[in-house]
Amino acid sequence: MNEKFELLKKNSLFSSLPEEDCRIIAKNFFEKKYSKGEYIFFEGEPSEYLCIVKEGKVKIIKHSETGKNVLLEVIPSGEAFAQVSIFDGGPYPATAEAMEDCEIMMTSRKDFFNLLEKYPVIARKIIGTLGRRLREAIDTIRNLAVERVEKRIASLLVKMADKVGEKDKNTVKLSLLLTRQDIAEMVGTTVETTIRIMSRWTKDGIIKSSERKIIILNIGKLLKIIEG
Repeated sequence: MNEKFELLKKNSLFSSLPEEDCRIIAKNFFEKKYSKGEYIFFEGEPSEYLCIVKEGKVKIIKHSETGKNVLLEVIPSGEAFAQVSIFDGGPYPATAEAMEDCEIMMTSRKDFFNLLEKYPVIARKIIGTLGRRLREAIDTIRNLAVERVEKRIASLLVKMADKVGEKDKNTVKLSLLLTRQDIAEMVGTTVETTIRIMSRWTKDGIIKSSERKIIILNIGKLLKIIEG
């Protein structure tokens, strides 16, 4: 119970509530473990649960008409997901898959709406979250339409650095395995183009790979690419 309480206090949806309220809310959540590669829910299924990552990372993927999975987002420990479908009652708009062994806290849609009635501040927090994600979606659409591929990749790496980056002095290590295929799908380009750009950045000392993970050596240069 203490672990669930501590996680809720750090989550943006519940952080503004008094501690005693968070302890009560924690009782509405149950925990479930998933192995790496295991699906938490599938796109199109009825939305049943609001989820918070307790341990591990979850990737949100979209199934394309060609049969490929397109990586949309990575949910790190402490963040919630599935808010949109829980809020509007529609089916899950994408699939959630464990990127590594995960432990997920869940509460049912019914229990969550009971919480909203008792703690309306949670609803305001969710509206803010949905507004932020809408802005991000609009930015993504704009980037895909008008921005250079190099700028799109730089923006993605900076975003990932902010969400799942492990900072060490002047470098940032992305604490997840992000393949060139994943990056290409997320920014709407080919794998060949992604490899070419990232190979050039490696030669220029902007990034490097270690243990199949990306390390940003000079985030300032990535920011200059984004601003350029």
